[in-house]
Amino acid sequence: MLTIFFATVSLLYATVGQAGGTAFLALMAFSSFPSTQMRPTALLLNIVAATYSTWLFNRGAYVDWKKLKPLVIASVPTALIGGFTVLSPRVYNAITGVVLLIAAAVLLLGRAKKDVSDCDAPLLGTMATGAGVGFVSGVTGVGGGVFLAPILIALRWASPKQAAALSAPFIWVNSAIGLVGAVYVGQLPSPQTWQYALGALVGAMIGTTVGLRWLSEKTTRYVLVVILAAAAIQLIAFPTR
Repeated sequence: MLTIFFATVSLLYATVGQAGGTAFLALMAFSSFPSTQMRPTALLLNIVAATYSTWLFNRGAYVDWKKLKPLVIASVPTALIGGFTVLSPRVYNAITGVVLLIAAAVLLLGRAKKDVSDCDAPLLGTMATGAGVGFVSGVTGVGGGVFLAPILIALRWASPKQAAALSAPFIWVNSAIGLVGAVYVGQLPSPQTWQYALGALVGAMIGTTVGLRWLSEKTTRYVLVVILAAAAIQLIAFPTR
């Protein structure tokens, strides 16, 4: 049943160009996963979901690799530092809960501006954005795309379509680096991760390919907001140990 839930949220996130790290954490919070397993499990599932999305976007020539390069270069060391960072269960639950609330707010308040055209992004600003999002990704297990895409769109550094295409490989790289750090400090994914990964992959394939045909972005946004906010409240008010 939990595998089906992972597949479902992966599908929902894929319809808006994301891997699903925040929702994966939400499901694990509801299921009372040990905090030491939540981060590496979410990072591994991010990798699985983002792999397919990256391949699909790259095949369609949607990824601007030149624009992606400074984001990734700046995020790699901070994602690794975040992965090496081990927080106590109470602190981890509190920080992750806040991150989930922020993600919910971004999804609730964000509005895609279809008339925004791509423009040159300043190198310093791009690298600062990549570094900040990368650290959050490594510390919490959130892939970072749910923050990166709105930032790129809001600052007019990318169109909504390009922001989604940039998010997938960004999530993949940061999740991989963060997972290396988490494993190095002794945090391992759940033994059932292979089942969850299969569900996440199937969900990503369906969502990326045909999800947008049947589910509006507005509906997807509100469903995810409810999931993230509820999980954040549980983490903060009723933390796992």
